[in-house]
Amino acid sequence: MHLPVMLEEALEHLAIRPDGIYFDVTAGLGGHTGAIARQLTTGWVIANDRDSESLELARRNTLAYADRIRFHHGTFSTLDAALRENGIRQVDGLLADLGVSRFQLTDAARGFSILTEGPLDMRMDQTTGTTAADLVNYAAEKALADLIYQLGEERRARKIARAIVRARLIRSTRHLADVVERAAYRTGRLHPATQAFMALRMAVNDEQGELDRLLEKAPEVVKSHGRMVVISFMSLEDRKVKNRFRDLERGGRAKTLTKRPLQPTEDEVRANPAARSAKLRALEMN
Repeated sequence: MHLPVMLEEALEHLAIRPDGIYFDVTAGLGGHTGAIARQLTTGWVIANDRDSESLELARRNTLAYADRIRFHHGTFSTLDAALRENGIRQVDGLLADLGVSRFQLTDAARGFSILTEGPLDMRMDQTTGTTAADLVNYAAEKALADLIYQLGEERRARKIARAIVRARLIRSTRHLADVVERAAYRTGRLHPATQAFMALRMAVNDEQGELDRLLEKAPEVVKSHGRMVVISFMSLEDRKVKNRFRDLERGGRAKTLTKRPLQPTEDEVRANPAARSAKLRALEMN
């Protein structure tokens, strides 16, 4: 079952009006989108995602509110196009949940999983771009180490990169996980390859670059007195969101609604352990 993260907090901070227009820029399987649409009467919500498979599932999951939802397939870079397609320039609220969906992580064919055998893909949009196999098999050792250290915050990055280069060609997700596990000692419950896999996924999908583009575009997309809500799961992402919100407030363009990030309740974490690292920040445009 799909459980949207920090749903009540997101809806509260979006301050949804029944006649408003909203933009869920990371629709995923449609949990947040459907909840927004449920509160609308004459308003509607744009559901955007870069993963066409997720977007199709979101469409099925929100059939009860189909008349209030308009779908768009694209990255954050294409948000302007989504607005133009719908004949609008700005929205009353924008929501971004930066987490990777369980659907993506558990589908072996997508290549995200450490635990299941699959192709080394990791692309959220499988129609374009570089795969994880391209990176692990052809990137220079130093570039690979830097990527794993910077994006995965993995202290053993050099050792891992050296092991990957020596093991080439890496054939699959399990092959890569085994190579990393032999090179990196276990330091807790997490699989030793967790941070390296996360770093590769982020690099393949240019997640940091896309977040930069979202944070640049979003203030222009949201109307005066409209709300922007971002849910992040990594310190790298939360830092970017915090700094951008601070700069907008200092520049007199917005008011921060969450001086400290909100975190999920204990009850939510018990029901949905994937929510445990979530942090929600909200902003109102002046």
